[in-house]
Formats: sequence, structure tokens, C-alpha cells
Amino acid sequence: MDKLKHLRQKVSKFRMVGAVLLLLWLKTIIVMAAGFNITIQSFLDVLLLLINSLGSLMIALGFSFYFRKRIHSFSLIMAIVIITGVLYADLLYFRFYSDFVTLPILFQFKNVGGIGPSTFELMSPWDLLLFTDLIIAGWFLKKKRKLPTITSKDKSAYLTIAFFIVLISVAAGLVRSPYLFQEAYDREQMVTAIGPYNYHVFDIGYVLGVNLNPLIASKTDTDSPVNYTKSKKNDQSDLFGIAEGKNVILISMESTQNFVINNKVDGKDITPFLNSLVEDSFYFDQIYDQTAQGKTSDSEFMIDTGLYPLASGSVFVRKPENTFKSMPHILKKKDDYYSAVFHGNEASFWNRDIMYESLGYDRFYSKKDYEVTEENSVNYGIKDLPFFTQSVSYLKDLPQPFYTRFITLTNHFPFLLEEEDQLIPQAETEVDVVNRYVTTVRYEDDAIKRFFEKLKDQGIYDDSIFVLYGDHYGISEKYEPGVFELLGMEDTPLNHLQLQQVPLIIHVPGVKGKTISSIGGEIDIRPTILHLLGKKSGENLSFGHNLFTRVPNHPVIFRDGGFVTEKYMYKDNICYNRKSGQPVLGNQCNPYKEIARKELGMSDDIIYGDLLRFLE
Repeated sequence: MDKLKHLRQKVSKFRMVGAVLLLLWLKTIIVMAAGFNITIQSFLDVLLLLINSLGSLMIALGFSFYFRKRIHSFSLIMAIVIITGVLYADLLYFRFYSDFVTLPILFQFKNVGGIGPSTFELMSPWDLLLFTDLIIAGWFLKKKRKLPTITSKDKSAYLTIAFFIVLISVAAGLVRSPYLFQEAYDREQMVTAIGPYNYHVFDIGYVLGVNLNPLIASKTDTDSPVNYTKSKKNDQSDLFGIAEGKNVILISMESTQNFVINNKVDGKDITPFLNSLVEDSFYFDQIYDQTAQGKTSDSEFMIDTGLYPLASGSVFVRKPENTFKSMPHILKKKDDYYSAVFHGNEASFWNRDIMYESLGYDRFYSKKDYEVTEENSVNYGIKDLPFFTQSVSYLKDLPQPFYTRFITLTNHFPFLLEEEDQLIPQAETEVDVVNRYVTTVRYEDDAIKRFFEKLKDQGIYDDSIFVLYGDHYGISEKYEPGVFELLGMEDTPLNHLQLQQVPLIIHVPGVKGKTISSIGGEIDIRPTILHLLGKKSGENLSFGHNLFTRVPNHPVIFRDGGFVTEKYMYKDNICYNRKSGQPVLGNQCNPYKEIARKELGMSDDIIYGDLLRFLE
């Protein structure tokens, strides 16, 4: 009886912490299941969902008494606030990006929208329920005058139980995913296996650890990626060198997905100019968005360097001091190309003013070079039409040949546009974001059309090659039901994958084009351009493939470890047959998983270790 009484006394000491723990634990489970759409495939997944946040929550709440004899009310409230804040930040970020907040993303907060229209678009009135436990705990602690004393033995016992639960959940996570920490780039797998809070602790440790890589890297570390990329098959086509010596004009089409090409709203083409351009260009209709948390900057990085983006944060922000072997470097060395970027946003956005120097650009025309007014701006900055109009006056004076990139802005979430600029009616789906999206894409299309007309007037058109590409998706999974409604498609994993395709149009004046339906990704754009310019890409370390001769069974690899091949797709740790859309045995995807793990790992080693400095 005395032992039972003693146990009850110990338990009663932690009654308040236990009540708070229960509320936070239940809240986390609900958010993981309903907000993060965690995939449950087995009993082990259910077990992990129940236990993987429990130990870390106990450790966090324990800070309310670790350094005191009694539970400190204010510290307990602050623990609830911080935990809820982390969970809600993950939820908002996941709603648009289908991803989780990382430490690097906090240092580039303004680049993902900050707090503004984009953020409020993602909020829901139901989100207020996430903060009810904070109100309940605050009310209870205000009434409770004196909280119980916690002895050193009590603290030790509490911590032992908490760490034991953490170890059990990590061990169970490794049973579920043996390559869990080798595939840390698969954040959904990490959160499913070890929970959101353990994941954030791991993320902090990982980021701090890789910062030491440049200090221990050596020239021998370059052998593996150099030999691997040189071993790739680099066949030439009869198009090799057809654009030799021509100017290169890249147009980064903000948030433009491939489904808008040759589709209509209310009987009107969404992209009439691009539709016509497709008829007279090389149009690649199965190119996939491979960006990660760096979005537009990631697409720029892949095209210029042939490396994969980082899984966490943006290379532009995290590693701008690195040595790179970029397109401007290659073309300047080979044919003395002049290189420039045109973008109507602040020069410091995505750290571009610094990164472009590392990439070898000669000039960056940013917001300060444009006449930007309240009337000619919307959402993130100057509208596409005045942007292109003002850019031509700079472009015509550039030394030729030149390599240039134009980065559009208007078609950016949450897709805002004044009525007088809407050249097509809004769509009539149940998702307002999708309805607005078609109007901003249509405006972008018209701006590009007028840009082409001005280049013809200036005599630049005939001596140039044009590469138009969607930089990343615009409609996230949260809003995809509206696209499925617009297109009359079912909501399936295969159709979701199809929506990740972005248009790639390569227009060479005077050369007959065609539609090419072999799969590829944004990382393949660089070797494709070099091929047309008559430059052999084998000597330039790159993970991309020439799209005119791309090996059909090589996977298009996504930054989370997923991929697509001619026969299979791998998403959310499930292997699908692309033809039927049905799950198949996982071993059919295993060879491609190994390729993805190898290429992503080598690319990360190059970036984190700044290995290209050894190849100069």
C-alpha cells in the first residue's frame, strides 16, 4: 500500500505536465494524420504515429522544471507556445509546398513569401482549434496558486522515460526505413518515422554538421562524381551545333505548369501564343519540376550548373561563396559570351546579387534598373508586360553573343491581377486559387508574345535561340482538386505526378521543330542547350542528360528521393506502374532508388564540400 501511495504521489506531481502533454500529443497526431496526410501502410506506421512525438514532447515540457524545484507556470506556457508554433509553421508550409520547415528556410524566410497574402491564403478558421490547449492551460495555471515540488529523483525518472520513448521510436523508424538517415532529404519519410519534433532536432544537427564539410574535403573527394558523370552516355544527334554562336535567351515562366498548354477556359486558349510557338519549336511535354525549397532559384541553379538543388534551403542562400562551373563560365571560356540576368525584383531576393557573381554573370538588371510604380506592379513586383518592355532597351545594347535569363513575376501565388489586365475569364472551379491562376498565366503568355515582337523589331530574334521553361509548380497539392475539376481528371497519384510537369519550349528561328515526349527534368536543360550550341557536355561535370538523346530508362530524380521512369514512378515510398497507375512490388523500383540515392548524395557532397574548387 505504501508503494502504491508513493507512486500516486509521484504521478500527481506531474498531473499538470501530463494534462498538457496529452493535449499536445493528441494535437500532434491529428495534425500529422489530417494536415500532413501521413501515409499509413502498416501497423508499424500506426505505432509510429502514436509514439514518435511523445518522447520529444516530454523532453520539451520538462524544461518547465529541470532547473527549478517546482514546475514554473510561465516556462510551461512558453513550451506550449513554441511547440504549437513549430507545428503550425509546418502545417502552413506543408499546405502549399507539401514539405516541412527546415533550419535553412528560416534564414530565407522573405524568399518564400514572409507573412503576406500568400500566408493568409493558406490559413483556415479551423486553425484556431490548434491554440485551444494554450488557452485551457493558461486559465488553469492562473487558478493554480502553488505547483508541486519536483525532486532530483523525479526529474531523473521523467527524463529516463522520455529518452527511452525517443530511442524506441527512432529504432522503430529504422525498422520501417533502413536508409532513414541516408535519405534525410525525404522529409516526409523522416517525419513519419521519427515525428516532427525529433525531425527538427535532427535537421538542426545535420545543418550544423555539413557546414564543416569544406574544412575536411580534399581533391580525392571529386573522383567519384567526376568518374560517374563522365561514364554517362552522351550521344550526339543531328541537331548538334545547329545554334552555334547564337544568342541564348532563357525565359523563366513563373509557376507555369504544363497543363495550361493547349487547354481552354470558357472556349478561350489559356496560352494562345505559347500554343503557336509549340508548333514551330522543340516542345518537350514530359519535363518534371525538380525544385526543392529554393523554388525559382533552384531551377536557375540546375540549369546553370547541372547539379541538383539542396534538399533543405537554397544553394543561392546557403552556398553562394562556392566555386561553380556554370553556363556563363563555360560559354565565356569557349566563345566569349556576355551573360546577364533580368529580374524586376530586389537584387537581394534569393541572394541573387551575390550568387550571380559566383555563377559568372557579367550583369544583373534588378528592380533598381526598372521604373517600378504602384500602377505597373502587382503581388511580388513589376508586371511582366512592362518588365519585358523595359528590358528590351537594355538587351539591344548588350555585346553579342550573349547568354541571358528573363525571370517573370506576375504568375506567382496567390495569383493576383487587376481586372483590366485579365485577358481571359477566371475559371469556374470550386478552388479560387485555380480560377485566378488561369488569368495570370494568360497575362504572362501575352507579355511573352509582345517580347518576341519587340525582339523582331530590334533585329535580335533571328540570331537567337529561345528557351522557355516553367520554373516550378504553381498549384500545390492543396489546390489540385481545382485543376482536376478544370481538366476533368481523377485525383490519383499518377495524375498528381502529371501535374508536376512544366513546359519546356526550345525555339530556334528557321529550324523546324517537333514535340518530343521522352521524360526529362529541369536538370537536363543545360546539356540540351550546350548540344544545340555545339558544345560537348561530357567534360563539364553535370548530372543532366541531353534531352534529344536521353537514355529512356534513366530516372528523373526528385529532391525527396522520388523519381519517374518510362515504366515506374516512386512517390511517398510506394512504387507504381506508370501505365496502370497501380502499386507494384517495391523491388521493381529498387535499382532506380539506388541511382537516386547515389546522384543526390554525390551532388550534395559537391555542394557541401565545395568540391569544384579542386577542379579549377
